[in-house]
Amino acid sequence: MKNFFNEFKTFALKGNVMNLAIGVIIGAAFGAVVASLTDNIISPIIGLFTGQNFDGLELEFLGVSLRYGAFITSVINFVIMAFVVFLLVKMMNKLVALSEKPREAAAEEEPPKRVCPYCLTEIHDEATRCPACTSELAVEPAAG
Repeated sequence: MKNFFNEFKTFALKGNVMNLAIGVIIGAAFGAVVASLTDNIISPIIGLFTGQNFDGLELEFLGVSLRYGAFITSVINFVIMAFVVFLLVKMMNKLVALSEKPREAAAEEEPPKRVCPYCLTEIHDEATRCPACTSELAVEPAAG
């Protein structure tokens, strides 16, 4: 049983689990802020056009109250949250792309080349023998 708890502690305290927990907590807090924005600012503004609080819009149908205003408010909450997540993912993708560009540029840089005087094949600047004609080449001192 002690080994089980040690394994659980190791799992729970790993970086990914802690990051996920922090993300869930921040996401819940952000969701509350978006819900407040929708309930207290956006819905009343829309309510100006309907003549009452938008959240309170409902339809009586066969003795059942259909609160379509609250549903539309929830849809607005979802759209705002989805848009913010989209922007965050887009920003993170740009940051990842920016960090990969220097690596790609360094990988694409070709080593300095020179031409074999015997067969005119392009060879690495530090080569002492031509890979095409196998001629021995003198290593030229680096310019600078």
